Amino acid sequence: MIRLWNRSLTARFVAIMLLALAFSQGVSFLLSLDERGQALGHAAKTEFLSRAASVAQLLESTPPAQRQEILRASGTSYSRFWVTPGFPADAAAWREDARSRLAQPLPTVASLAASGGTPDDAAPPARAEAEMAASTPDLPPWVEMPASAWPLSRPAKFLHLDDANGMGLTVRLNDGSWLCSAFGKKIVNSLWSSQSLLSLGVTALVLSISAAFIARWMTRPMRRLAVAAEALGRGESVEPLPERGPEDIRQAAVAFNRMQARLQRFVEDRTRMLAAIGHDLRTPITSLRLRTEFVADDETREKMLATLDELRAMTEATLAFSREQAAEEPTRHVDLTALVESLCDDLVELGHEVDVAEAPRIGYRCRADALRRAVRNLVENAVRYGERARVAVHSRPAAIEIVVEDDGPGIPAETMERVFAPFFRLEDSRNRETGGIGLGLSIARNVVRHHGGDVTLVNTGAGLRAVISLPHASPSGGLDGGEGKAGARFAAWRGQGSPRPKPAAV
Repeated sequence: MIRLWNRSLTARFVAIMLLALAFSQGVSFLLSLDERGQALGHAAKTEFLSRAASVAQLLESTPPAQRQEILRASGTSYSRFWVTPGFPADAAAWREDARSRLAQPLPTVASLAASGGTPDDAAPPARAEAEMAASTPDLPPWVEMPASAWPLSRPAKFLHLDDANGMGLTVRLNDGSWLCSAFGKKIVNSLWSSQSLLSLGVTALVLSISAAFIARWMTRPMRRLAVAAEALGRGESVEPLPERGPEDIRQAAVAFNRMQARLQRFVEDRTRMLAAIGHDLRTPITSLRLRTEFVADDETREKMLATLDELRAMTEATLAFSREQAAEEPTRHVDLTALVESLCDDLVELGHEVDVAEAPRIGYRCRADALRRAVRNLVENAVRYGERARVAVHSRPAAIEIVVEDDGPGIPAETMERVFAPFFRLEDSRNRETGGIGLGLSIARNVVRHHGGDVTLVNTGAGLRAVISLPHASPSGGLDGGEGKAGARFAAWRGQGSPRPKPAAV
C-alpha cells in the first residue's frame, strides 16, 4: 500500500477522496445519531399510544366476559395490557407490576385452547423485559396527559418505566375500571444497516472511479512532460509541448520548451564553432607545409611534415565529427541485436577476427547510424589493440548491455577515464603507429550518452572489456510490432533482407 502511495498520484488522489468520504460520513453519523434516536423514540411512543387507545375502544365495545381474551390477544412481545378496578396511584408498585408482566412470555394459541384460556405453554420472552428488571428510584410519578396528546378524547396518566424506552399508560374506561398498558420495546439506534453499508460501498466505488478518471486527466500533461524530458535527455528531437491548460501546467510547458530551445541552440553553436575552427586551421596548415618544403635539413623537414600531417588529420577528424553532430538523424525502432550482428559480419568480411554471441532479438528506439558507429569504434579498437574481439548483447533488468572484449594488454587504471578525452592516445600500452588520432572512444561515449547511457572500461586480467549500457525504452517509446517489424526496419536500413551469415571461425 505504501509502495502504491509513493508511486501513483492517482492512488493518492483516490485515497484522499475516500478519506474525505469516510470523514464526512462519520460527521453525518454523529449528527444524525441523536436525531434518529429521538425520531425512533417518538415513533415508538406514537405506536404505543395508538395501540392503547385501540384496545380501550375495543374493550368498551365488547361484553365484559370477553375482556380477558382481548387483553391476551392484544399483547405483543414488547407490550402488555390488563385492567385494574381503580387508579394505580402508587407509581413505583405499578412499575414493578408492569416489569413482571413484560417479563412473562405470551401464551401460544395451542396452549390457550388446551387450558381453556389459561396461559400454560408460552413463547420465548421479549427482548427488553429482562433489561428493565432493576427499578429506577428517581423516575417521576404519573403525569397527566391531556386528551389532545393522544387518540382518545379523554385524559390519561403516563409515566416512564425506565430511563430508556419503557413506557406506561393508564386510562379510565366507561365502567369505571382502568386499562393499564406497558411498553418495553428495545429501540436499536444504528445507522449501519445492510442498506446503508451497500449505499456507502456504491458511493465509495463511484467516487473512486471518478477520482481515478479525474486524476488521470489532471496528470496527463505531467506524463507528457516526463516523456518529452526523457526523450530530450536521450538526444531525440522533441516537438514543443502545447502551452495550454491550467496556469501551473502551462508554465511548466513553457519552461520546458524554452529549455529545449536553449539546449539545441547551445549544441548548434558549439558544433558551428568546432566546424569553423577546423575549417580555419586548414589555411595555416597548408601555408606551413609549403614553407616546410624549403627547409634545408632533411631530418628536420621530415619531422615537421609528419607533425603537420598529424595536425591535418586531427583537423579533418574534427570537421568530420562536427558534420556528424550537425546532421540530425531521426530516432527510430531497430532490432539492436541485428544491428550489432550485421556490424560484426561486415568486419569479419574485412578479415578481422570478430566473434559475436547469439542473443535474443531486442527491439530498441535509437539513432541507428550513430549507435552503429559507436559500437564499431569499440570493436575496431578491440581488434586493433587486442588481436580479436568478442561481442555479446544482453538485456539486463537495469539496462541493455553491448559487451566488447579483447585479448590485449588492457590499460592502466589511472588512465581509465582519460582515454575518453578527445585526441588522447596511450603510447605505452597501445601501439601509436597503428592507432588513430584519439577520437574513437570520445565519439563512442558521446553517442551513447546522447542515448541516455554510458560506456565503461574494465580490465579483466586477460584483456579489456568495454561495456555500452543503454537504458530500456520508456513505455511510450517501446518497440512497436515486436521482433518482426524491428528486423524488417533494420534490414531496410541496412539495405539487405537476407539472413545474417555466420562469422568466420577465429
